[in-house]
Amino acid sequence: MNWLSKTALILVIIGAINWLLVGVFQWDLVTTLFGGDTLRSSSGLSRIIYTLVGIAGVYSISFLFENNKVR
Repeated sequence: MNWLSKTALILVIIGAINWLLVGVFQWDLVTTLFGGDTLRSSSGLSRIIYTLVGIAGVYSISFLFENNKVR
């Protein structure tokens, strides 16, 4: 995996983890770091979707450490 792909994947993972925090705790890490309203009120369905996106992001961390050999 080249540096641009790794950088993009890291940004996607950070975004997904932020959505996980929004889904589980209704707390936005990015706005905490850069200013804004840190608490978000969301419907139950949107919180489930945010949580699923966050779990997918946590799972994607494993892609950073895969060996990309051509078979």
